[in-house]
Amino acid sequence: MKFDNILSEIGGVGKFQIKLILIQVLSRITVPCHFLLNNFMAGVPVHHCDISTLDNLNISSNLTLEQKLTVSIPTETDGTLSSCMMFSKPRYPNLLNSSEESSVIQCQNGWVYDKTYFKSTIATEWDLVCSRKGMNKATATIFFIGVMLGAPLFGFLSDRFGRRRLLLVSYLTTMTFAVLSALSPSYAMFGVMRFFTGMSIAGISIISIVLNLEWLGVEQRTLYGIIFSLDWTLGSGILVGMAYFVNEWRLLILAVTSPLILALVAWRWLPESGRWLVAKGKIDDAHFYINQCAEMNNRRKCMANITPGALLESVETHTDDRKYTFIDLFKTASLRKLGICLGIVWFGVAFTYYGISLNITGFGLNLYLTHLAFLSIEVPLKIAVYFLLEKIGRSPSQSGTLLSTGFFLFINMFVSKDKWIIRTIIGVLGKAVSEASFTIIFFYTIELYPTVIRQNGLGYTSFVARLAVSISPLIMLLEDVWPLLPPMTYCATAVVPGLVALFLPETNNTRMPEFIEDLDKPREKITRGKTI
Repeated sequence: MKFDNILSEIGGVGKFQIKLILIQVLSRITVPCHFLLNNFMAGVPVHHCDISTLDNLNISSNLTLEQKLTVSIPTETDGTLSSCMMFSKPRYPNLLNSSEESSVIQCQNGWVYDKTYFKSTIATEWDLVCSRKGMNKATATIFFIGVMLGAPLFGFLSDRFGRRRLLLVSYLTTMTFAVLSALSPSYAMFGVMRFFTGMSIAGISIISIVLNLEWLGVEQRTLYGIIFSLDWTLGSGILVGMAYFVNEWRLLILAVTSPLILALVAWRWLPESGRWLVAKGKIDDAHFYINQCAEMNNRRKCMANITPGALLESVETHTDDRKYTFIDLFKTASLRKLGICLGIVWFGVAFTYYGISLNITGFGLNLYLTHLAFLSIEVPLKIAVYFLLEKIGRSPSQSGTLLSTGFFLFINMFVSKDKWIIRTIIGVLGKAVSEASFTIIFFYTIELYPTVIRQNGLGYTSFVARLAVSISPLIMLLEDVWPLLPPMTYCATAVVPGLVALFLPETNNTRMPEFIEDLDKPREKITRGKTI
């Protein structure tokens, strides 16, 4: 008896699975909050050089602030005040002798920031603007390097020690390092704490979705996988609301982390993955949770046939104490092909998604409205993704969403910034299909890898994704070389992986493999509850 048959008997979806998903939402909503936090926490408000020293000059005592700015700061080609330059000497009309020169120099006494939208950010806290703007972009890179290293670590540990136990570790460490980052007195300490926050929250990101899908039956996997992905949309919406009302960066970090307190309390009601327990030969523990599932789903009568002995038979001759590592991800030809293709696809998905998400300026709307515009289309698009996955399958859907992302990025390169309505519409569509590609690749990967190395596999692909994300924010710095270079880079990185996705095997309506050897066997297809 395969585990999928067991799930069909005890209820592939019911009160047990719904409870599991709802508990996980408490922690899952913090993931997009932290992943997209840099848009608000590191926001750069309108700023100009500090000219307060002019107050010491008698000649400026009768000037208004606007007049002081006019004589002290040069203007850009669009007529706005320069953010990074000032005159070495104020240029008072009709009062400068021909022998006096006033050259343009960099800001000498710091900056003054507009506080319309942000009371404080890390950019205003440590003056991460102008020549130091790279340090501001680097905060996102530092965080995602932490996620990049944390994903394979938690993947390896959760495959060895279980999903539930490592989720608790992830909750506790994420809360600890998030609080420490909010209390950081220096940029250096902040960077270190954000690194460890990223490493810790990677566990929530990859373990929770696996735990949910491993308790879902074959026929319900697609629907509930899409429903489960809506927590990202929910979390993103919560982030916008919190950022609007909490415009001080230290308090904002604490606010977006606070749901983990409830998640920590609710952890005691989380079950371990029955599929993982069976694969590991922990028959008594597996039987306990399966019995719990059957009872909550009103299927207790089915437990008469699901005995510990039947569970032991379901793992056939594979029950052993093998400790799988990342080396096993490339052990066979099938795994090597799978690893290479998934690595390329994950890199493209993450690179383009965060390239759009972390650089949402230039659409003619303020930061909050642009975020809401992006979110507005996610729910209807994810509903469309469900039908795509059911009708045409995983591989074509993955390829199609990536190629569509590249298409919209390409079109927006040729739309001038003054046509902000068109840019916003195209940008929203690009962000939406990019989000769809991320939704697909997560549970597509889970369906492709066997149970015994599933978390290792998701850890590896998440490592590749976070490597892409670490690079992605820095690509915008290339606009100083050529304005079209960043969008061209994002476009190319969507198209190539979109073509590679066509080489991945189809998993629609098939059983998830339990062991490495299952990859070389024909996939068992399920149609209306029957095996083909």
